[in-house]
Amino acid sequence: MHNRRKFIKLSAFGIPMLSSFSSLSRDFATGLGQEQVQPIVISTWDFGIAANQAAWKVLSAGGRALDAVEKGVHVPEADPKNQSVGYGGLPDRDGHVTLDACIMDEFGNCGSVAGLEHIMHPISVARLVMEKTPHVMLVGDGALQFALENGFKKEDLLTKESEKAWREWLKTAKYEPIMNIENKLYDKAAPRKLPGNQYNHDTIGMLAIDAKGNLSGACTTSGMAYKLHGRVGDSPIIGAGLYVDNEIGGATSTGVGEEVIRNVGSFLVVELMRQGYSPEDACKEAVMRIIKKKPDIAKKIQVGFLALNKKGEYGAYAIQKGFSYAVCTAQKSDLLIDGKSYY
Repeated sequence: MHNRRKFIKLSAFGIPMLSSFSSLSRDFATGLGQEQVQPIVISTWDFGIAANQAAWKVLSAGGRALDAVEKGVHVPEADPKNQSVGYGGLPDRDGHVTLDACIMDEFGNCGSVAGLEHIMHPISVARLVMEKTPHVMLVGDGALQFALENGFKKEDLLTKESEKAWREWLKTAKYEPIMNIENKLYDKAAPRKLPGNQYNHDTIGMLAIDAKGNLSGACTTSGMAYKLHGRVGDSPIIGAGLYVDNEIGGATSTGVGEEVIRNVGSFLVVELMRQGYSPEDACKEAVMRIIKKKPDIAKKIQVGFLALNKKGEYGAYAIQKGFSYAVCTAQKSDLLIDGKSYY
């Protein structure tokens, strides 16, 4: 977990947006007599800060939440220093960088890709699956074929740094999960390094509400490092890694995806919010179900949920301490760790 330090707030980003956004916030209301809700974007881990800023450019201009979450997660997908998402992601045990992603809009439409290689932005391929096919998910070679047919460029996603880490891992080929290693990787006071005998199992999940009060979400990852070739986690699975119900809210997950899948975690969080749970309490209940079913496994892994309801309220909960998420509104851009502001 981060040491507590005071940082200069991201005022250079937040304040200029206020004047341009004021007319939108004055005019926006979810309905006559209902509480006014302003646009908001939230995302997992501290690399969500930069992703949120990209999403906010769309939201502050009155854009659709779906466009915002797609543009937002493009940032970590294209960052070669981020070894848990997209380009530069750590490979499977055979040296292949395989990507998983899904996206869901306010109408319940959704698209997904799994085991996709050679494409920089799997989230955009997932959106095309949603918008151009009758299907929800494409996988492996079929997903790659679809991407290439739709104008995506084939690229080598294995960076020198990730290949070096993989070759170092091959010397022992041991799985040694490190709790909340995402925070260690992206600590602003520390170099971004990942020792070869450790693995990262994370993702970026993003949820947003736009000026019309509509929700969308996106989730994208390179998956568990050094996994079996063909392994797919929760990230591209609707209801596990991501779920959005425009009447209630949305949820996304991060961590060891197998346990999220077994509990249909994100769908569960949204259904709990439907029953009246707050976002944080809904996330906590989903985590507690994982712990109750497999207490021995839960001691060794991290799983976290992040949720946003229709009112613009948000919250998160994770098995282990140190889970961070980023929040961006017209008034602030912040990082929270275990629910407390980091800035």
